[in-house]
Amino acid sequence: MPDIKISTYNVNGIRAAQRKGFSEWVQSTGPDIICLQESKAQPDQIPGEFGELGYHQSWHSAGKKGYSGVGILSRQQPDDIRPGIGIDWIDEEGRVLLHEYPYFRVFSLYLPSGTTGSVRQDLKMKSLDVLMDFTRELLQDDKPLLLCGDYNIAHTELDIHDPVRNKKTSGFLPEERAWFTDFLGLGLYDVFREHHPGKPDLYSWWTYRAAAKSRNKGWRLDYHLASKGMHDKSVHAEIERELDLSDHAPVTVTYAF
Repeated sequence: MPDIKISTYNVNGIRAAQRKGFSEWVQSTGPDIICLQESKAQPDQIPGEFGELGYHQSWHSAGKKGYSGVGILSRQQPDDIRPGIGIDWIDEEGRVLLHEYPYFRVFSLYLPSGTTGSVRQDLKMKSLDVLMDFTRELLQDDKPLLLCGDYNIAHTELDIHDPVRNKKTSGFLPEERAWFTDFLGLGLYDVFREHHPGKPDLYSWWTYRAAAKSRNKGWRLDYHLASKGMHDKSVHAEIERELDLSDHAPVTVTYAF
């Protein structure tokens, strides 16, 4: 099997990203699998060009129009596709999608944000607990596992431009960061960070305000979290910072099988 290039990308609206040049990025960089978050589209609103580009596609949309949603584009036909996690209050927001392949399984995940207030923050923490239990079960077998997506958490002080001012901000709260540490403790690896240990100023999201991206005042919110069997196959990891289709940048890792 050749190397497999996998990207995870919060597009902040697939239709908007397509208008800005998403297909051109796909054609020029050629990922084998693209895990997408925040598609903000119902199935009948998804742009139709992806099949012409040589990709199988699947989507898990939110019940609410113009909100959330995840998708996966894949050059290889997956053996199995599973939308959702089996819990209605999570699945109705379109946040989890699985593609199963002969040698590994990959998820596209979009975890809730808690920035709009205590109700959503409480739901975010509840969702994290569900994901912890769900992943613990997945790790019971030896099939390599990859959990790609926007976790809406900057794990360490290296992953955020101003850790002191943001220590009480959703996305960098102590309890969120502690959950992330415990999640990795299940036997997962932060693949990008493993390839760039200790290196600062590597972010995947920048607010549109105050010229944050040009000043690199960002957060690293988008991850490849992999079981050991998947992580050990990673050979290159990058954040495609130069792409400006969204407030996020793609995080792309090449795996050698």
